[in-house]
Amino acid sequence: MKHYLLAAALFALIAPAAAQQVIRDQHIINQQERMVFKQWDRKKFTPTSGFLGLNPNYWLTWAWHPDYPKKDLRPLGPIGPQTQRLAFAAAMQNTENAYKLHADTLKNTAVTEAVNYSAVFSTADPLWLLYYRYEFEPLLNQQEADLLTGIAVKERDYLLRTGVYDWYREESAGIRERLDGAMNATLDRGSRILAYHRLFLEYRRLNTSWEAKKQYARKFLSLTESAGKMKSREQPIVQREGYRTDRQIADDILSKSKL
Repeated sequence: MKHYLLAAALFALIAPAAAQQVIRDQHIINQQERMVFKQWDRKKFTPTSGFLGLNPNYWLTWAWHPDYPKKDLRPLGPIGPQTQRLAFAAAMQNTENAYKLHADTLKNTAVTEAVNYSAVFSTADPLWLLYYRYEFEPLLNQQEADLLTGIAVKERDYLLRTGVYDWYREESAGIRERLDGAMNATLDRGSRILAYHRLFLEYRRLNTSWEAKKQYARKFLSLTESAGKMKSREQPIVQREGYRTDRQIADDILSKSKL
């Protein structure tokens, strides 16, 4: 008896499942295909009108929607909403890339201009590092006690007494001050380099004049010392070869006039 009840229960469970059938409606399949991935083919709008348009199912179906077969409603169709969204997203991406490129260009330009004008990077300029730094090194490291090093005591006293030393010290300090101003001012790189070059030429002329004045001082002191010795008879006047007195010259002129 138990076996019969078990068999009846299994039959009751299996019978409804066996009774179900897969429904394959071509109309639904066509609608799914044209809405998802296939073309909006008007020939596949079923049911069709039939012979002479006498198919009642066609009129029952499409009479309520006469414009439906004419409009492509695929989301991914040529003008579908999803296609428009993708196109809009691509356009927005291109716009974003264009804005990003523009912003990067502005940033690079701003950084370049900042480096070009800022005084922070003046000592990192290639021309300064390779040339002007070495040319201005004596001026930048100048010590007043070293200006008279290697000069004789008499020449040193003469330069101090006549004010030549103070003149050079003030002029070099002025060039140093203007050089610091050119290095620390907000200037474009071209103007800064031109300022370096002008100051370098001025510093070169100043050094040339300083060396000339030291040589003149040496010669002047030597001549003064020699003149003093001659005046005091400490150093006799040496008659060089070809030297003649005034009387000898007068006699020579008279002897030639007699001829």
